[in-house]
Amino acid sequence: MFDQSRSFAQFAIGAWRLTRRRQYDLVFATSSRLMTAVLGAAIASRESQPLYLDIRDIFVDTIGDVLPRGAVWLAKPFFSALERFAVTRAIGVNLVSEGFTEYFRSRYPSSRLTFFSNGIDPEFLQESVTPAIDVAPGDPLTVLYAGNIGEGQGLHLIVPPLAGRLLGRAVLKVIGDGGRRAQLEKALVAAGTSNVTLVPPMVRDRLIEEYRSADILFMHLNAHSAFRKVLPSKIFEYAATGKPILAGVAGHAAQFLRDNVENAAVFRPCDVDDAVRAMDALSLKPVSRSDFVKRFARDAVAREMAQDVSLLARARGLAPG
Repeated sequence: MFDQSRSFAQFAIGAWRLTRRRQYDLVFATSSRLMTAVLGAAIASRESQPLYLDIRDIFVDTIGDVLPRGAVWLAKPFFSALERFAVTRAIGVNLVSEGFTEYFRSRYPSSRLTFFSNGIDPEFLQESVTPAIDVAPGDPLTVLYAGNIGEGQGLHLIVPPLAGRLLGRAVLKVIGDGGRRAQLEKALVAAGTSNVTLVPPMVRDRLIEEYRSADILFMHLNAHSAFRKVLPSKIFEYAATGKPILAGVAGHAAQFLRDNVENAAVFRPCDVDDAVRAMDALSLKPVSRSDFVKRFARDAVAREMAQDVSLLARARGLAPG
């Protein structure tokens, strides 16, 4: 966390200096981290320009899951005040997950909200639909996870026991790094797991090859209440491949998968029995998700958001009609 804070401080100082005494019509800040939104609000205030926020996470809502209780008691009011400064400063607030709606409506009822979600990068659009892998009867399936290995993903809680239950049926491949990787490694050793491979992060071209060769794509969020509101970007990346998806998620993400992604099986986070049940319900044949891909291609989502920003700017006399 210290390294992340130091990196952000360097970024913030650079952005503050770079934007000084320049002409802007509007400041746009994409905030997967609260302080990026605060930085955008501070620059907009200094330059007396309007602000448009794109919110991808609710730090104030998740802080209780990542900090000790005593630290939360001190930190939450401080970060709540920073959040209020940023959000109330914005003329428009986009939420990538509709699961955030109740939080923002209750705290900022006068804010103008839109819901442009995450999108699918062009590299993954080319992969729909990937061909099926020939698996001989009795051969283990390859279940692939690719992404961060942190507290939010909770892999140290689900992968070791799930691998034990799937011994002989599947091998699990985990690609990534993060703050809980060491804990995951220890849990695998303690469980005596032999069917899990940990691989460092890799470039996107190689990652796409890994997706292509996997039988099932796996994702998981920890069983924290705040994660019931989020909509992970990994859903869009996985869905574009056409591969079967095994997802340990709850709340909005679970409902989104059920409503929008064919051949995606959802199980309760950290529940091994439910994970095995969900995996058994999957078809191992890739499917076409062309309607999903067309709707959520990043270029399409970005165009819609740009149109909204433009309309908002015109309505406020910030751009020519």
